[in-house]
Amino acid sequence: MELRHLRYFVAVAEELHFGRAAVRLHMGQPPLSQQIKALEHELGLQLFRRTTRKVELTEAGEAYLRRVRPVLAEVDEAGREARSVAAGTTGRLAIGCVGSATYSLLPRLVRGLGEELPGIDFAFEGEMLVPDQVRALNERRLDIALLRPPVLDPALSVEVLRHDRLVVVLPTDHPLAARKRLKVGDLAPCDLVVHTGRRGSVMHDRVVALCREAGFEPRFRAEVSETSTLVALVAGGLGVAIVPAPVTSLNLAGVTYRPLSGGGTVPLAVAHLATRRAAHLHRALETVRRLTAASP
Repeated sequence: MELRHLRYFVAVAEELHFGRAAVRLHMGQPPLSQQIKALEHELGLQLFRRTTRKVELTEAGEAYLRRVRPVLAEVDEAGREARSVAAGTTGRLAIGCVGSATYSLLPRLVRGLGEELPGIDFAFEGEMLVPDQVRALNERRLDIALLRPPVLDPALSVEVLRHDRLVVVLPTDHPLAARKRLKVGDLAPCDLVVHTGRRGSVMHDRVVALCREAGFEPRFRAEVSETSTLVALVAGGLGVAIVPAPVTSLNLAGVTYRPLSGGGTVPLAVAHLATRRAAHLHRALETVRRLTAASP
């Protein structure tokens, strides 16, 4: 028995006329009659009562129709789903975002991906440190990560999307907040709040390197994992911080942001498992690239 035999049977059962069913199936009436007889022979029962005036389902035929219809519906739905997966228009993806880009970029991603790829179920996680993102990608808890290189894991494909300049965040009443622009050396007398070095933060290492290049050893007052906590501690007067410019989207009362001369930039990259070939993943990556390039 082949799937086409079931479709032939349903067409005849719904039309109760071999001629109309043949037209519907785009085939001749004699071959259709032969296929139905072959199906009945294989089942060992009569599905239709045929007279010169009409065609009727037998009781066995009615029972068979009740079971065949949902089977064909499931087959058709499976085909539609498979085509959607192949086209990259359906599926589920989890996206993680480094803390310094969470407040500027994540809202744009949530809205843009939802509008452009409505058939994909997205989950988002912000305020992630790079080591946590790398681990989550390898464990397949994340599909896409927006992070700060360097990333040395050979299992990951990493593509730099843009470079963000660095700024200083200070308490609004801090003496340096009156200046329009700051240099790294201006921060030598200050206590610093920084992303934690114990969990491998890229920004922690960058801040240490900048301070040493400027000729002083940084004095850390606090190390935190979350960017929002870092800015809150600065607002509370615990110290000052060097952060990527997208953090300025976090408009917290009590803080002032100032450009940092000579601080350079830090890259923002998108990463995923290099072996992943899923169509919906790569469609999402295309959208992430465009949205990230356009986002501050």
